[in-house]
Amino acid sequence: MRRIPRAIQLIVARYLRRLLRNRLDGQQLQSAIESALATLPIQEKLLVREGALRSESLNRQLAWAMAFVAGAVNAGGFLAVGHYTSHMTGVVSAMADEAAEGDLTTVLAALAMMLSFFGGAFVCTTLISFGQRRRMRSRYAITLVLEAGLMLVFGFMGNRLQEEVQFTLPMTVMLLCFIMGLHNAVTSIISGAAVRTTHLTGTVTDIGIELSRLTYVNVHHRHGRERIVANRQKLTLLLLILASFLGGGVVGALGFKHIGFKVTVPLAGFLCFLAARPLLLELRLLLHRLKRQWSPEVRGPDGP
Repeated sequence: MRRIPRAIQLIVARYLRRLLRNRLDGQQLQSAIESALATLPIQEKLLVREGALRSESLNRQLAWAMAFVAGAVNAGGFLAVGHYTSHMTGVVSAMADEAAEGDLTTVLAALAMMLSFFGGAFVCTTLISFGQRRRMRSRYAITLVLEAGLMLVFGFMGNRLQEEVQFTLPMTVMLLCFIMGLHNAVTSIISGAAVRTTHLTGTVTDIGIELSRLTYVNVHHRHGRERIVANRQKLTLLLLILASFLGGGVVGALGFKHIGFKVTVPLAGFLCFLAARPLLLELRLLLHRLKRQWSPEVRGPDGP
């Protein structure tokens, strides 16, 4: 049992051992998990396969889902806290401008935003590395659950956090920057940097490149000269990211305008929905291992 930390193993093992000794049918638990997995309209390997092992369809599903959430939080967050919390290029540029002007207060505020974004990416990568070393299939799902939890904190405590000021910056801004850093890191790591969802500078640049190649007319067919062709699959993925980010931005902006901070609650629920299948798969494997370890049929009448 190397997939989860030892402390959690002991707690879950003790609880399930008690259930098994009370003649609980383990097949019922397995059947319940199988039914839950079958009803989820999410590809099984969406948050499991990494990098080159991912298919185009997996990346497309990941792209639209994560870009939609990023757009909603970024655009809606601007209406809520007055800052675009994923635009680190603008943040660093503002830091340089204000440093040149001698405005130390604004420099510290921009630095706090950048460090918060950095902190989100750092924590995300640490959690994923921790799960990878322990062969946890749900390592990316756990990171999304953490992000969802922070969104709920923002949603239910936003008004109070807005009054807490550090480095001349509301805590809500730093929290959203942290969330966006975490969000971008998990998407980049699992896709091998093929999908980035919190900022669109590179996305729009790549769209321009692929559209230019797509519309280029190969008039001269000279021997040994390669034709200029576009990567249509990549172009489709990039356009999907752009459209999803835009759609999420509209939804998030309208939500923050009419609902306020609590608009992050359904966004958090959506992230948990994406994480549900890997978590259920992890639970199924855990139940299988515990059943083999504690089931009387496996242990025999005289014990191990």
